[in-house]
Amino acid sequence: MAEPEPEQAAVVPLYLKVAAALRSDLTDRRLAPGSRLPSERSLAHRYHVNRQTVRSALQLLREERLVVTDRRGTFAAGSEHGARTPALTARRQFFPGGAEAADALVRASLDWEAPPAALTGRLALVPGEPTLVHRHVVLSPGGTALQRSVSWFSRPALAEIPQLGRYRRGKGPALQPDLRLLYHWMHQAGLRLTRRESIGVPPDQETAVGDGAARLVVHRVVSDQHGHALEITDIDFAARGAAWTYEFSG
Repeated sequence: MAEPEPEQAAVVPLYLKVAAALRSDLTDRRLAPGSRLPSERSLAHRYHVNRQTVRSALQLLREERLVVTDRRGTFAAGSEHGARTPALTARRQFFPGGAEAADALVRASLDWEAPPAALTGRLALVPGEPTLVHRHVVLSPGGTALQRSVSWFSRPALAEIPQLGRYRRGKGPALQPDLRLLYHWMHQAGLRLTRRESIGVPPDQETAVGDGAARLVVHRVVSDQHGHALEITDIDFAARGAAWTYEFSG
């Protein structure tokens, strides 16, 4: 079997690495269609992860129809199952700005800092307490910024979502973190999500992105089933240069 790539600090979740290694074995036919995969325990030992990480990886492969699971175990899908597009490119809700932003040229970073005072209470923090902040810029082929976003994560989000909990305060920001599957992680954690978005025109257009184009702003709050805010995001994009398409289901 292929081995996962060496871990890069705080960039790619382990279950995505395991899924990528297994996907390579499946698509290259090192695991023949219809053959049984090793047990979760064996895979966990092979990839030096826990069994929950293996289960998460197998769930992604089931969604892609690369494997099927029944009471006998998990098997490489035969040709009758027909594999789907991999999970990272399938049509699903992507963080922070929809499918178009997920596959575009981007610059992203994660850092640990105190949020604006107006957000402190909503994020279940005390004044001055730092939390995880994600900054994300979508670029045109020419390098012009088409969309900018900043997301602040709450104390409950860091406590409930293991993949976010990995990104703890370190020396400097984590560059190019991959949080596209954030909403999938929230569902994995058993959270039922409610999204509230407001879209408007900013009062001051002097700092417009996208070569001075007219801008729109989106303010998003994603909350769990208990009404606790998990994520607060502000997205600013050039109305002329980028479309706003966002798919979401709770």
